[in-house]
Amino acid sequence: MKEPRDELKADSVERRDAPDFDALTPPEDVVRGGRTRDNFFDAILTLGSPTTVEEVAERAGHGVDAAREYLKWFERMGVVTRVTESPATYERNEAYLQWRRVQRLQAEYSQDELLEFLQAAAERDDAYTTTFDVEAPEDVSIAAYAREHDEPVEDVWEDVSRWMTTQRRITLLERALTGADDGLAGQQSPA
Repeated sequence: MKEPRDELKADSVERRDAPDFDALTPPEDVVRGGRTRDNFFDAILTLGSPTTVEEVAERAGHGVDAAREYLKWFERMGVVTRVTESPATYERNEAYLQWRRVQRLQAEYSQDELLEFLQAAAERDDAYTTTFDVEAPEDVSIAAYAREHDEPVEDVWEDVSRWMTTQRRITLLERALTGADDGLAGQQSPA
């Protein structure tokens, strides 16, 4: 390697004041987890009700200024909806998230695969209807059913929760098959 020119070399004072590189914070400690945007997106997914910028920042593990900027960006993208101005609160936009799930299903699976998934989900839905002898999971009285069938309440609740998930899957699969959500990415759900 070629020696640098004299004017580019550190003098004795500069060498004495050189930073202690071993004392610096290791890069892996500075860069936590994933990217900042992903941290904010993960925080947004947890929003179940209108949430302040400060709370979103705390959930994401970043500063309030960064939260403001990312929330504005996510609002422009349709991922969140601003609910109030002062203090600024945001909530996730379920319509956008549903649209993204449908888009992902369409991209990852063929129509034949989607039809198979739909058939399986419809069969599970029918089985739950027969088991609980009602048309929808919302019609099940969990405690009454558990008492009448001598089952733990927690087990009945888990079955009802699985039934609700099955019905959500059916809706998503039907949308993916019919293209019902094409072009709805930017639309926001009613407040």
